[in-house]
Amino acid sequence: MRARGDLRNELEPKRDYSQVACSAASADLSDLSESPQPASLTPVLWAVSIASFGALAFGYHLGVVNGPLNAIAADLGFAGNASLQGTVVSSLLAGAAVGSLGGSGLADSLGRKATLLLTSIPLLAGALLAATAGSLTSIVAGRVLSGVGIGLASALVPLYISEIAPTKVRGSLGSINQLVICIGIVAALVVNVVIPATSWRTMFYLASIPPILLAVGLTVTPESPRWLYSKGRTQEAEAAAEKLWGPSGPGELTEGSSKTDVEGGSSAQEPVSMGELLGNKGVRIGCAIFLLQQFSGINAIVYFSSSVFAQAGITNAALASAAVQMTNVLMTMVAASLMDRAGRKQLLTLSFSGMGLSMLAMAAGLGIKQLSGLSSSVAIVGTVAYVVSFALGAGPVPGLLVPEITPARLRGKAVSLALATHWVFNYAIGQLFLPALAAVGVSGVYLFFAFICALTVVFTNSQIVETKGRSLDEIEKLMAK
Repeated sequence: MRARGDLRNELEPKRDYSQVACSAASADLSDLSESPQPASLTPVLWAVSIASFGALAFGYHLGVVNGPLNAIAADLGFAGNASLQGTVVSSLLAGAAVGSLGGSGLADSLGRKATLLLTSIPLLAGALLAATAGSLTSIVAGRVLSGVGIGLASALVPLYISEIAPTKVRGSLGSINQLVICIGIVAALVVNVVIPATSWRTMFYLASIPPILLAVGLTVTPESPRWLYSKGRTQEAEAAAEKLWGPSGPGELTEGSSKTDVEGGSSAQEPVSMGELLGNKGVRIGCAIFLLQQFSGINAIVYFSSSVFAQAGITNAALASAAVQMTNVLMTMVAASLMDRAGRKQLLTLSFSGMGLSMLAMAAGLGIKQLSGLSSSVAIVGTVAYVVSFALGAGPVPGLLVPEITPARLRGKAVSLALATHWVFNYAIGQLFLPALAAVGVSGVYLFFAFICALTVVFTNSQIVETKGRSLDEIEKLMAK
C-alpha cells in the first residue's frame, strides 16, 4: 500500500481525452417495445441506428490515438517530444470546437439529414489522411479534420434523434447516442490491445468504416419531420412522420411539436441573431450545464485513472481503461432505462451528488495524514464511484436536454453552441489542470470539483424543468414561465 505522499508524487496525469466524452447512455430496448406506441418503432430504431454511426466514429476517433501515440511519434520523427505528442491529441479537440459551431447554420438551412451526410466527409477524409500520414503536419491535419467531423456529429446526432423520437421514448432513444460513443471508445481500446502499436495506420484505416456506413445508410433514412414542419414544408413533414411513426405520424408531429415548430413559414427562414440566441433561457441553461459538466472533474478523473490503478498493482493501463469504460457503458444502460421513468432532473441531481461525494472522499483520502494508509484504496473506489455517478446523469442528460428545452427556430444553433461550450472548456480544463495541481495540490483541486458538483445540484433544482413525458409544446410553455 502506498503512502499518501507517494501516491500524490507519482500520479502523473495522462491525457486520455477519449473517456471525457463518454458521458454515457443507452436505450432499454425492452422498455421501447413495451411502450404503448401506435405503430412499430422499427423505422425509428433504424434511423437512430444509422445516425449513431456518427457517434461510433466520434468515440473511436477519441480513443484510437492513445495506445499507439509513442509509435506514431517514433515513425514520424518527433519521439520523446511530449509537446508535439500533445498536439496530435489536442488537435482533435480544436477541430471539434470548430465543427460543433459550424454545423448549426448547415443543419438549419440544409436540414439535419443532409448535414449528417456532410459530416461523413471530414470523418472519412481525416481517417484516411491520418492513416497515410508521412509527417507531423499531415497527421495533425488528419486529426483536425476528424475533429471537425466529430464536432459536427456531437451536435447533429442528438439533435436528429431528439426530433425523430416519439415523445414517450425520447429519453431512452436520445440516450443511444452516448451509449454508441462509449462503444466506439471501447472499440478503440480493444483495437489498441489487439493490434500492435506499430500497426497504427491500420487503426486509422478502421476509422473509415463508420462514416462510410453513415453515408450509405442516410440515403434511405428520412429527414427530421419536425425540421421540415418548422420550415413550412408540411406535406413532406407529414410523409416523413408517417414513414417513421406509422399512420398516426402526422398527429404525433402536431401533438409533439412546439408552437414554433408548428408556425414554421417565413419566421423560420429569418436569420437568428446572436442576441436572440443568447437571450433564450433554454440556450443559456444548455451552455451552463455543459460548462458545469466540464468543471465537475471528469477530466481530472480521466487523467489520473491509469496512474491510480497502477498504484494498486494493475500494470496493464489499456485493460484498466477498458474496464472503466465497460463500467461506464453498463451504468449508462441503467440511466437510459430510468430516463423516461425517473426523469432528467432527478438523474442529474443524483448524479452530481454522487460525483461530489466521490470527490470529497478522494480529497480526504489523499489529503488527510491519518488516512494515508487508505489513500490508494480510497482513490480506486472513489474513481469507480465517480464514473458510475457520472454515467447515471451528468454524462447522458445534457446532450438530451438541450434540444428538448430550445424551440425549433433556435434548436440547431442552440445545440451547436452548447456543444462548442463543451469542447472549448474540455480543452481549457486540460490546459489548466496541471498548473492548478501544482498550485493547490490534488486535494485542493478535488475539493474545488466537489464544490462545483454541489453548485450544479442547486442549479439543476432551481433552473431546469423536467422534460420527461412532455411534448415539445409543453416544455416550451414551461420554459417561458
